[in-house]
Amino acid sequence: MKKSVKAISLVLASALLMAGCGGNEASNGSSDKDQYKIGLTQFAEHPSLDAATEGFKKALEDKGFKEGDNVTYDFQNAQADMNNTASIANNFVGDKVDLIFANATPSAVAALNATKDIPIIFTSVTDPVGAGLVEAFDKPGDNITGTTDNHPDATKKTIDFMTNEVGAKKIGVIYNAGEQNSEVQLKEVKKLAEANGAKVVEASISTSAEVKQAAESLVGRVDAIYVPTDNTVVSALESVISVANGKKIPLFVGELDSMKRGAVAASGFNYYDIGYQSGLMAAEILSGNKKASEIPVELPKSMTLTINKKAAEEQGVEVKEEWGEDAEFYEE
Repeated sequence: MKKSVKAISLVLASALLMAGCGGNEASNGSSDKDQYKIGLTQFAEHPSLDAATEGFKKALEDKGFKEGDNVTYDFQNAQADMNNTASIANNFVGDKVDLIFANATPSAVAALNATKDIPIIFTSVTDPVGAGLVEAFDKPGDNITGTTDNHPDATKKTIDFMTNEVGAKKIGVIYNAGEQNSEVQLKEVKKLAEANGAKVVEASISTSAEVKQAAESLVGRVDAIYVPTDNTVVSALESVISVANGKKIPLFVGELDSMKRGAVAASGFNYYDIGYQSGLMAAEILSGNKKASEIPVELPKSMTLTINKKAAEEQGVEVKEEWGEDAEFYEE
């Protein structure tokens, strides 16, 4: 009888061990699983981040992971509140989602703080190394990788255009000091502006409610305004546009979606595309083909300077047709 009990115990222990292994494989995207739950954490609601999320979902659909069929999404918007990002990430961990898609730096940082086991794919992150998300682009962490929205030539191309073509000597920058990605961009803008003989005038905010006041504080002090890919400011960009139009101050931005809303120009790419790139990474993980640690962080695959003719006219900038030799014109 003792031998039989012992034998049964060994069988049960083996079964439990196998079940445990199966659970771990599921959380890492096992190809044997029929249903997947993906947590989508987005820092704020604005066209660029929204487009990235749509691109992410479309890439997964193209790879056979279709919403309502074999994939369920839990979309959570942090409303540009840092505290919300941590709560969202912790809830995803508690729900044992199979993968987390983190859209923007604060959401990605919160996700990595919450788990070192569940795969995390990020996008719309300006400086993944500086933010502590990855060790290096070619050596991401054990459970995290993604795409950056910081093309190495994008900011330089825009600042060069502002100073050399529009003649801006004093550039106002509106940003949220609480967003690490914005601090990185501010330093870069200062460096580029100074190299071109221009100066930067800072206008720091902490919430979207402060954006219009920050824009108004720059009136009479700057020749142009630059808004980086700052989620808090971009979520309230219409406030800046109204000031720029009313006071004839040329407004430049860090990405194309904001340019279409009413800025003179931006040098960038479509956020849908980097979201799509991230979705392809997620498909590799969920299929069991690769681990996050085996997928390098990717840059945007294309970049162009685009000029909004209507916004230029509204903000007192005379458009020169020769600009079309090195840039594209956006017309609604």
